[in-house]
Amino acid sequence: MSAALLLLADGRFPAGGHAHSGGAEAAVADGRITDAAGLAAFCRGRLHTTGPVAAALAAAAAAGLDPLVLDEAADARTPSPVLRAVSRRLGRQLLRAARAAWPAPALDLLAASRPRGAHQPVVLGVAARAAGLAPIDAARAAAYETAGSPATATVRLLGLDPFAATAVLARLAPEIDAVADAATAAAERARTDGTGALPAASAPLLDIAAERHAARPTRLFAS
Repeated sequence: MSAALLLLADGRFPAGGHAHSGGAEAAVADGRITDAAGLAAFCRGRLHTTGPVAAALAAAAAAGLDPLVLDEAADARTPSPVLRAVSRRLGRQLLRAARAAWPAPALDLLAASRPRGAHQPVVLGVAARAAGLAPIDAARAAAYETAGSPATATVRLLGLDPFAATAVLARLAPEIDAVADAATAAAERARTDGTGALPAASAPLLDIAAERHAARPTRLFAS
């Protein structure tokens, strides 16, 4: 595995993800995550809904498809205004970090074209390409993040045993790989068939919870 991929997927990479729970805080508040079993169910659901979308967008961007076209496709696949804003905010921070780590004209052009931020999975793919990574690498990083963010956040939110949270991710590893493989294949089809070939799975409960979470007067995470 490339060291660049390890760096890009590392939670310590300064891309802003530490401030976001991937919907876990709202799920904890609603009683849908109370223990490791609930975390596993939540992460699996997120992996198989938002996961394929994010992974395919990242893979397509890493394959060299037009990131501005992909950014529009990401917008169409993100019905929640709050989540659209979150994705762009994360994308802007990731872009800053990627430009420092792997300077490249493609990253500069994306920053100039989307000064308020492009969607995070698209930026992830462009950053992966700048780092010399393959589309499958970008897809794996994106798919892993859909489960990794809630798992990390739940340790802080519930005081969940970090060993139990890590075990959840370890057991999901084959599914994360499968989602990344399918997303990479979809990105390849998008070369000839356009962005309509990319996954468009939805998670209405996550969208609703994100809107409610944003209105909470006190919260630990931004989303």
